[in-house]
Amino acid sequence: MVIEIQPREVDYDSLALRVFLKALEILGGPKKLFEYRNLTWLPSLMEASYAVVLKEEGMKTDDEIAEFIGITKQTVRNMLSADPDLVMAKLQGELESKEIKVHTAGGLAKLAYREVKNGNDYVSFIASVCEEYVTKHLQTSEVCPDIGMVWPVYVLKAIKGLDFPIDEARKEDLRARLSGIKVKEIPAETLVDRIEYPVKSPADLLHKLAEAVKG
Repeated sequence: MVIEIQPREVDYDSLALRVFLKALEILGGPKKLFEYRNLTWLPSLMEASYAVVLKEEGMKTDDEIAEFIGITKQTVRNMLSADPDLVMAKLQGELESKEIKVHTAGGLAKLAYREVKNGNDYVSFIASVCEEYVTKHLQTSEVCPDIGMVWPVYVLKAIKGLDFPIDEARKEDLRARLSGIKVKEIPAETLVDRIEYPVKSPADLLHKLAEAVKG
C-alpha cells in the first residue's frame, strides 16, 4: 500500500504574526517596549518574520520571498543570513538608537521562529500590552487600536480573510477594514490613498503603510 503524503497547508499570515509577537516578547515584553515608544523598525521586524516563515515553511526562494513581501532580494538575503545566536548581543545598542538593522531583525525573527516551533508561544502578549497601556495611559476599558508600537498586529487582525492582491478597485474595502486603526498617530484609512497598488500581500501592505507615514 502506497501512502501519499499531502503537502501541508500553512497559514503564513498567522504564523508570521506569532513569530512577530514572540520577537517582541524576546525584546523584553510590554514594559521594555514602553521605554522605546517611537519605534521605526517594527515593519522591518514583521518583514523578517514573514521572510523566515516563507523560507522555512514554504521553501520559497529569495526571489519569491522578495516578491511576496515587496522588498528587495538583497534585503531578504540579509535577513535570512543572520545568525540568531548572535542577535541578542547586538540588540541593546540598536534598541537605544531606536533603529534595529535589517540583519538584526532577521536574526531576531529566526530566534522567535525557533521558539514558536518549540511550542514556546506567548499568546497573551498583546493582551498584556493593551492592559498596561490602558492602565497607565487611558484609564479606560477601551482597547488600544492606536498604540504605536503594535500597529502591524492590529492591521493584520483587521485584514484577516481579505484576498490579495488588492487593486485600486478594492480600495474602499481595504479602507473599511482599517477604520479605527492608527499608524504612528495617522488614521490608517487615510493612508489607503497614499499607497501604491496593487498591494500584493499582507506584508506588502505593512511595508507600504510604513512608507506612506514617512511621505
